[in-house]
Amino acid sequence: MALIKIDVSLKSNIRDVRGENIARKIKSHLHINISSVQIIKTYTIANINESEIKTVIEEHLLSDPVLHVVSTSPLAKDFDWIIEVGFRPGVTDNEGRTASETLKKVLKNSNIKVYTAEQFLLKGDLTQKQVEQIAKGLLANELIERFYIKSKEQWEKEPGFPVIEPKVTGKANSEVEIIDLQTLNDSELLELSKKRVLALSLEEMKIIRSYYQQQNIQQERKAIGLPANPTDAELECLAQTWSEHCKHKIFNALIKYENKENNKTEIINSLFNTYIAGSTKQIRRIKGKKDYCLSVFKDNAGVIKFDEDIDVCIKVETHNSPSALDPYGGALTGIVGVNRDPMGTGLGANLICNTDVFCFASPFYKGKLPPRLLHPRRVFEGVREGVEHGGNKSGIPTVNGGIIFEERYLGKPLVFCGTVGTIPHKIKGKPGYEKKAQVGDYIIMTGGRIGKDGIHGATFSSEELHEGSPATAVQIGDPITQRKMYDFIMRARDMGLYNAITDNGAGGLSSSVGEMAEDTGGCDLDLSKAPLKYDGLKPWEILLSEAQERMTLAVPPQNLDKFLELAKEMDVEASVLGKFTNSGKFLVRYGEKIVAYLDMDFLHHGVPQMRLTAIWQKPQFPQIDTNKTKIGNHTEFLKKMLSRLNICSREYVIRQYDHEVQGGSVVKPLVGLVSDGPGDAAVIRPVLDKEKGLVIGNGICPKFSDFDTYWMMANAIDEAIRNCVAVGANPDYMAGVDNFCWCDPVQSEKTPDGYYKLAQLVRANKALAHFCQAFQIPCISGKDSMKNDYTGGGKKISIPPTVLFSLISVIDDINWCQTSDLKLPEEHIYILGITRKELGGSEFLDEIGLKGGEVPLVDALSARKRYLTLHQAIKKGLVTACHDLSDGGLGVALAEMAIGGKLGASIDLSLIPTCEDLTLEEILYSESASRFLITVKPEHSQQIESLFWGQRIALIGKTTAIPELQFQYKGDEIFKLNLDEAAYAWKKTLDW
Repeated sequence: MALIKIDVSLKSNIRDVRGENIARKIKSHLHINISSVQIIKTYTIANINESEIKTVIEEHLLSDPVLHVVSTSPLAKDFDWIIEVGFRPGVTDNEGRTASETLKKVLKNSNIKVYTAEQFLLKGDLTQKQVEQIAKGLLANELIERFYIKSKEQWEKEPGFPVIEPKVTGKANSEVEIIDLQTLNDSELLELSKKRVLALSLEEMKIIRSYYQQQNIQQERKAIGLPANPTDAELECLAQTWSEHCKHKIFNALIKYENKENNKTEIINSLFNTYIAGSTKQIRRIKGKKDYCLSVFKDNAGVIKFDEDIDVCIKVETHNSPSALDPYGGALTGIVGVNRDPMGTGLGANLICNTDVFCFASPFYKGKLPPRLLHPRRVFEGVREGVEHGGNKSGIPTVNGGIIFEERYLGKPLVFCGTVGTIPHKIKGKPGYEKKAQVGDYIIMTGGRIGKDGIHGATFSSEELHEGSPATAVQIGDPITQRKMYDFIMRARDMGLYNAITDNGAGGLSSSVGEMAEDTGGCDLDLSKAPLKYDGLKPWEILLSEAQERMTLAVPPQNLDKFLELAKEMDVEASVLGKFTNSGKFLVRYGEKIVAYLDMDFLHHGVPQMRLTAIWQKPQFPQIDTNKTKIGNHTEFLKKMLSRLNICSREYVIRQYDHEVQGGSVVKPLVGLVSDGPGDAAVIRPVLDKEKGLVIGNGICPKFSDFDTYWMMANAIDEAIRNCVAVGANPDYMAGVDNFCWCDPVQSEKTPDGYYKLAQLVRANKALAHFCQAFQIPCISGKDSMKNDYTGGGKKISIPPTVLFSLISVIDDINWCQTSDLKLPEEHIYILGITRKELGGSEFLDEIGLKGGEVPLVDALSARKRYLTLHQAIKKGLVTACHDLSDGGLGVALAEMAIGGKLGASIDLSLIPTCEDLTLEEILYSESASRFLITVKPEHSQQIESLFWGQRIALIGKTTAIPELQFQYKGDEIFKLNLDEAAYAWKKTLDW
C-alpha cells in the first residue's frame, strides 16, 4: 500500500475567510502587498488501499459535502506562488491523529495513519525572498514545522510536493560530554557560561568548580566511573536550578539600600523574606482564627479556603522573552504552562478560569525596528492568538484581563498569564492541598513527548534579549494533548493513585524531579525510558528540555499498575523513569551510563547569595503650569481621551476568548445592556449549584514608575482592590499575587544605572508590605522576571518597572453582584472619595504631551473604611451601578458607565469633593486613587448618605433618558457629549 495524498479545498462559491485574514496579516504585519490567499488542506494517508480511498472521498470522511471539493489529484490552481506547511516528524499532529482514529473506526483498518498539511496559494507580484519571508515570518514555525515553496512555473512543470511518511524511532544520542573547568581562567569561565547559555556569574562558575575539586566528591565520582570534571548534564542542570528564573537571586540578595532623601542606609536580607513573605506572615498572625490561607509560597500556586468542600488556588506567570521571539508560540506556552501550575498544586486542581494581562508598544508604531525585534502589532496579534488557542482549546474560560501600551515594551513585551483552580478540601481523607513524595515511589512522566523546544528556557529568561537569543528556548504548547492529560490526572487524583505531582516547567525533568526529590532526599532517574518527539536528543537535552504538556508524579508501587492502566484507557502516555530515593544524590542515568551525580544539597542550596547595592534619589519632574493644561473644546477632548490606547475598548480582543465555557461566569468581561461596556472584575461560580462566587481582579500602573515605584506599587494594589470591591467582593476576604517584571537592576558596565533600578525595586517591595498590611491582604503566590531589557543595533531598551497585582476574593451571594453600566434614568450619581491635584503619569498629561506633577497617593486608612462601607451598601441592595475611577479619571469613568447602560447623565463638577481648588481639567481627569462612581435609587439616597456618614461622599448628579453626557459647573453648562459619539470614539481605536 502506497502513501496517498488527498486535497480538500473550498468550493468556488464559498469565501475563504481565513485566507482573507492571512492576506490582511501579510500586508499589515510584513508590509508585503498581496492580492489574495487561498488555503487547501492536504491529508497524507499511509496503509490505505484504493477502495478505502474511494470510501473516504464518497462518504466525505475528511470533508464537508456542502463546502468542499475533494481529490487525490492536486487541486491548486490560479496562483503565483504556493507554500505547503506541515509538521516536522515527531511533532504532535492532533488533527492528523483525530483523522486517523476516524478512518480506523469507519474502514476497520487499524494500520491507517494520517498526516496533515496546508497549502497556501498566493496571488501577487512577489519575489522568492518575499515568499520565504511570508513562510518563515507568518505561516510556519520552524521549530515544529517544515515548508516547501514553488512558483507557478515550477508547479506547472511538476505539480505537487514530496509525499513522505515521517519516521520516528525515538532514539537519543547517548553521548555525554565532559566539561573541563579546572584549566579555565576567569574570562574562559565566563565565555563558557555565555556560549552554553548558562547565565551563571563568575562567582557561581568558581563555586561549581570548587565543588568538583573536593576530595570526597572526586572519590565518590571515581567509585561510580565518573571523572572529576562535570558532565554536560550536570553543568546544565546546575545552571537551570541556579538561574534567576528559578532561584530569584535578586529577590533573595543581601542588599545595602541607601536613601538619599533621608540620608539613611539599611541592610535588607532578602526582599522576598522581608517584605513579601514577611508581610503575609504578619497578616496571617493578625487574622488568627479567621486566616483563610492554606498553602503560601511553597507550591506551584497559592491556596486559600473557599468553603467547607473546596479550596481555591491561583498562579500568575510571565512568558516575556519567548513571546518576544515567537509571539504565538511563546504566549500559547504561557497560558498552557500556567494551567499546569494549579494542575500540579497540592494533589491537583480542577481548572476553572484564566486571567491574562499584556503589555505592548503601540500597534501603530512607525519607527525603524532594531534587529531581531518584531513589529508591536505582530506581537499583539501573535500573543492574542496564542493565548486564545491555548485557553479556548483547553476548555478553560478567560474571564478577566487587561492590555497596557507603552513604547518601552517594544524591547520586550510582557505577557502575564494566570489560572485559577479548585481543589477538594479532602481527597481520600487527606487535605487536597498537601502532597509529598515517598521513598520508593516511582517517578512517572505523563503527557507529551520531549523535544528540543524549550531547551535553555530558564537561563534564556534570566538574561536580556539580544540579537543572538536562541529560538530553541521557545517551547511549543499543545492544548489538546494537555487537556487529555489533565482529564486523566483528575481521575487519578480522585482515585488516590499518586502521592505528589508537579509541572515539568522551567528546567524540565531536572527541576520537576529535582524538586520532588527534596521530599525524600534523592532520586534515580533513567532518561533512556523517556519518550522523545524525534531522534537525536542528547541526555542533557532530555533532562533540561521544557517541551510542554508534561507532568511528573510520584506513584507508590502498589498503585503503579492501576495508574498505567488508567493512562492507557484514557490514551495518555505515561512512562516510568525511575524511583525516588533517600540517597542524598540527584542520580541521572541513560540506561547503564551515569550522566549526572550531584549532591541534593549542593544542587538546591549551593548557589551563593548575591550582594548588591541600591541607591535611591528621587527623580525631579517639573510642576505642571495649569495655564498649559486648558482645554479649548471639552467635547472633542473627551472623545480623544476615550480613544487613547490605554483607555479604549478591548472588545476586539475579548470577543476572541471564550468566557462562558464551564457555565460559571457571573460578571463578564463586557457588561451592560448589549454587553459592550467595561467590567471592573470578573465573578464566577466555582460550584454551579451554589450561590457563593469567586472574584478575580487585577491592578497594574507602570505609568507611575518613572516618578516613584513606591506609589506605582501602592496604586496597583489599590486598583486591584477597588476593581474587586466594585463588583461586590468582600474586602476582608482577599488574597494577592504579585508579579514583578523589572529591567536589569544589577550595576554593571551595560547597566550603569543599576543602583537606581535596584532602589526602585526596593521601594516597590516596601510599598507592597505596607499596603498589603494596611489593607490586610496576604500575598499567597507570585513571580518575578528580572531581565526585561533588549540590546541590539547599538540600542538598549528597558521596560518601565512593572508590577501586576492580582486578587482573588469571595462574594457570599452572587445575587449581590454589581456592574458598571447605568441601569435606569433619574437615579442619583454619587462619587466616593476625594479628588486631588494628581495628574502625574496621567492619561490626560500624556495626551497633551506634558510630563510632571504629582502622582496619585494612596490613603489606605480612609480607603479601607470606604471599601468596607461600600461592600455593606452593595449587600443591602442600595447600589445599582458601581465603577472605579482609574485611567482617565472622572470624565472617562462616567462615559464608560453611560456607554454600557445606553443612558445619559448630568453632573455638576462643582460638587466633586476636592482637597483644594482644582481646575475643570483636574477635576475631570485627575487619577486620584480609591474613588468610585455609584448610582442609587432616589429612595435609597438617605440610607447611602447615612451609611457613609463621616466619609467623603457627594451627590453630583443623576442619570437621564437623554443619550448624552451633560457637564455643568455651579449650575452652568460646560459641555455635552452625545452618547453615540462617545461610544464610537471608545470603540474605534482597536476595531480593526
